Amino acid sequence: MSKKQKINLIRILVTAAMLVLLHFLPLPGAVKIALYILTYLIIGYDILIKAFRGILNRQPLDENLLMTVATAGAIALAVCRGSDDYVEAVAVMLFYQIGELFQSYAVGKSRRSISELMDIVPDHANIESDNGQLEEVDPDEVEVGTVIVIRPGERVPIDGVVLSGSSSLNTSALTGESVPRDVSEGDEVISGCINLSGLLRARTTKEFGESTASKVMELIEDAGSRKSRSENFITRFSRIYTPAVVISALLLAVLPPLVMLMAGQSPDWETWIYRALTFLVISCPCALVVSIPLSFFAGIGAASRSGVLVKGSNYLEILSETKTVVFDKTGTLTKGVFEVTAVHPEMMCQDSLLHLAAHVERYSKHPIAASLREAYPNESDECSVEDPEEIAGEGIIARVNGDSVAVGNPKLMGRVGAMWHECHKDGTVIHVAVNGCYAGHIVISDVVKSTAAETVEDLRKGGVTRTVMLTGDTGSVARAVADELGVDEVYSDLLPRDKVAKVEELISEKTSEKQRLAFVGDGINDAPALSRADIGIAMGALGSDAAIEAADVVLMDDDPLKIPAAVRISRKCLRIVKENIWFALIVKFSCLILGAFGVANMWVAVFADVGVMVLAVLNAIRCMFAK
Repeated sequence: MSKKQKINLIRILVTAAMLVLLHFLPLPGAVKIALYILTYLIIGYDILIKAFRGILNRQPLDENLLMTVATAGAIALAVCRGSDDYVEAVAVMLFYQIGELFQSYAVGKSRRSISELMDIVPDHANIESDNGQLEEVDPDEVEVGTVIVIRPGERVPIDGVVLSGSSSLNTSALTGESVPRDVSEGDEVISGCINLSGLLRARTTKEFGESTASKVMELIEDAGSRKSRSENFITRFSRIYTPAVVISALLLAVLPPLVMLMAGQSPDWETWIYRALTFLVISCPCALVVSIPLSFFAGIGAASRSGVLVKGSNYLEILSETKTVVFDKTGTLTKGVFEVTAVHPEMMCQDSLLHLAAHVERYSKHPIAASLREAYPNESDECSVEDPEEIAGEGIIARVNGDSVAVGNPKLMGRVGAMWHECHKDGTVIHVAVNGCYAGHIVISDVVKSTAAETVEDLRKGGVTRTVMLTGDTGSVARAVADELGVDEVYSDLLPRDKVAKVEELISEKTSEKQRLAFVGDGINDAPALSRADIGIAMGALGSDAAIEAADVVLMDDDPLKIPAAVRISRKCLRIVKENIWFALIVKFSCLILGAFGVANMWVAVFADVGVMVLAVLNAIRCMFAK
């Protein structure tokens, strides 16, 4: 608990003890009244001050003024009756403060779940001075290209590339994953991760303000400023509701006695003023004003702990209404890394064909060449490669131990006169010919992520009615991936601008505003589509500035299974918000009617105010534990 919460708890305990003593101790009337007033001031002085400040600032119509008028009015009624028992007025303020303490603790607990992420930004960076000693400096002062030292147990202060050393990094604060990531020379390290073991020397690649941890912190800080429709509704509702109930309470205190007086009856001012004060206590909108923002804040916190950054409660609300999910293929549903998936030789064994292709491609920078070399890592210098000629858009021709070897696509096979044939497998087919004779082919495919199929299935179970895949790949490759994953629709051979047009077309097909469309992409090339969709979700965006800027929801690793998790969290959050709204409104208006007719007394009013707020806050806290 914070210092302020501890002080409030002490005030509550002291007030409760004094109420018990005043009830049982036989004290003179004047002493008892003085002690009741003292007890009232102990428990309610801050509310009285806030109400007075609200009047001075010309913003009086809030819960502080309502509680002040109601409790002070109850004391005035006791004085008019000649009673020395002010327990009702003090008890109302006591229970209100208990509710406020509970709310404060719940909000603090929710904020702590967010502040854990805020701690990812280190307050210093280590650089080596001229004498070899480590010097701690402000990360803001570190320029790009500076060599920094990250000791075991420290957080990486700025994004960079490892120059020397090897270690394991704890990335859980950013990705939500508990498995450490091993890094060594040449690997990228991102700010906010904890160095678990070895000493690392890294060269910074970004300024501190542009590093991943700083970007994440900015997202978290900005999230509270983007309000959902539900929060905006409560704000507008309170502006109308609070003046309305104050006027209603005033009319309830004045009109019935005046009517009775005009009818020649006793006006019974005391009864109607008591009903008006009860009406005011019941009307406090605390349950709605507190629980709705708390629900969204807790939901954003739960998502953050899972490695999903939602940029605001408005996006959390839109995410809960998602019915169509559109996926980019490469880097989103697939790893974006090509691997050899099949080898079909014609005149030699598989190993020899793969060896020959990898040998010819050994100096090429093309991604396909890298895939071939990775598939045959035992490449040596036993075979000599002479006169390599790379033909743009076709492949490579070279002489290997005196033989002319061609490695490439069908156009290259036609050039060398080899009788090639199609492959029954989907993927990029690399044909090989030796001295003009066809030697076979190798199939290279983009590898589907292990959790991609489960992601599509989980989305379908979670209420998503339509899944679509957009890709620039050929139709056969795209259909093969879509069939493997169970995606409903697939559109292939698309350029980035074609993806945007297709997203717009899918949005125009919606039959309801609440059937939202989400686009899931992996960053830079998908930025236009991410911006155009109802909600953009950036995949594998760890350290990607373009993805963080364009998307509304950022997944801090490349696991697509986080998407249905984020949808589940958002829907649970919105369900709880609606539960709180309906529960609070039904109880409030029911008790207001009962209070107006004299059925509800001040104790019922306390339940309608404090009790409903506590129950709503308890319900809102459930959002923190959404998984």
